[in-house]
Amino acid sequence: MSWLSKADKGEVIRDSQVTAGLMRERCEQVCKWQGSQVMWKGICAGAGQIQVRFLGLSGMMAQCEEDSVVRQLSEEQQPSDQSVPDQMEDRKQLTQGHGGDSGDEWDTDLETDDSTKQRQSLSRADVYLQACQQTGAIPVSSFLRNSSEAILNLNHYGLGPLGAKALAIALQNDIVVTDLELEDNALQAQGTRYLMDMLQANVTIQSLGNFVVKELDLSHNRFSEAGGEQLGHMLASNVGIKVLNMSWNRLCMRGAVALSAGLKVNVTLKQLHLSHNGFGRIEAEALGQALKQNSSLELLDLSSNHIDDQAVTLLCRGLATNDTLRVLKLSRNTLTRIGALTLLRTVENNMKSAVEEIDISTVFVCEAFVELLDKARQRRPALDVRYSVMSSVTRNLSALHVFQKFLEERNESIMDFFQALDKEGTMKVSTSAFRNAVKAANVRLDQRQLEWLIKKFDKNCTATINYRLVCWLV
Repeated sequence: MSWLSKADKGEVIRDSQVTAGLMRERCEQVCKWQGSQVMWKGICAGAGQIQVRFLGLSGMMAQCEEDSVVRQLSEEQQPSDQSVPDQMEDRKQLTQGHGGDSGDEWDTDLETDDSTKQRQSLSRADVYLQACQQTGAIPVSSFLRNSSEAILNLNHYGLGPLGAKALAIALQNDIVVTDLELEDNALQAQGTRYLMDMLQANVTIQSLGNFVVKELDLSHNRFSEAGGEQLGHMLASNVGIKVLNMSWNRLCMRGAVALSAGLKVNVTLKQLHLSHNGFGRIEAEALGQALKQNSSLELLDLSSNHIDDQAVTLLCRGLATNDTLRVLKLSRNTLTRIGALTLLRTVENNMKSAVEEIDISTVFVCEAFVELLDKARQRRPALDVRYSVMSSVTRNLSALHVFQKFLEERNESIMDFFQALDKEGTMKVSTSAFRNAVKAANVRLDQRQLEWLIKKFDKNCTATINYRLVCWLV
């Protein structure tokens, strides 16, 4: 009879091959089949004596209940007689602390020095399960299955603040995890605080030459302002994170400003993802100030925020001097062709700018933007700017080429064409005279193309074209 069949009948399981992780996974499967919810209370990893019951209550509720755990260690792992009372006392303390999280128990340190020393001899899975028992959190099967992996993906598990606390305790002294993904876990501000304290404690490992968490995904966690402040403190303390994903977190106002303040003095972060938040003018100004001083950030994603033309101008105050940012993403914002032109001019005018990729793909740009981009690419051939353009803009931009081709077919230069209209030799021709001459010569330009060409030649709208400047321009 399998252990699962025994469990279903309420019998005691004594099988050294059954691990806690496997039991938890199978319990989850059975309860899922019955349309029930598993209540997991921290079955310790390793061989043990565990009684599991499935109770047929109304609604077919299922409960996995741990009645007892008897560890059977090998001779190499058998603790000394002197250490047994210490372990029993530690387990007793964990049981007493199994209640809810008041928020006051963990204000500064994740663990006391004594607790840390006791946990260092346990596996990461053991530490995590004990932490779950201590905090009252439900263990996550993915953590137990991948307890030795450098990349820890816990996305969409609904950890909540208590789950974050248990995770932080388990990872406080960890030297393996380099990539921690916690998307969509409803961590909230309290859960964020636990993780930030963990990262600040974990950074001491870096000084020993070991691994620390390099990538942290905290998207979809509803941090709001308080969570932003916690993250700002973390960035300011330079805990070694290189990639931080804070998308979909309702960050704005005080939280966003605090985050930017931390970024200002941070020297390790390379990528900051802030899409789908509430960044507008106030937040863009704070980021602009941060970019003036930050010397490490290479990618900034502000897609799907509230960045308008004025916000772009405030952000550009930092871009005007920044020399490390390479990628800037601003698609799905409210900026217009005016803001796009301001942005490109700022990058073009900053001779030390490292920007090589700009995403404003949802912005319909004007002719001046396209022309400036062509000019910028002469100095920076690798500059990649994604934008949208109306067909009318593209046609207008072709007007000068059409006019030049017409003159080539007649073996004339632009200077020849204008001099024929300038009877008095003033180097100036009225816009009306130029318009009539183009129409009379049957140049293949429609009315909109012709008017755009006139505007290009008469930038100040004086109704007069100084064709000496035009010849120099083209």
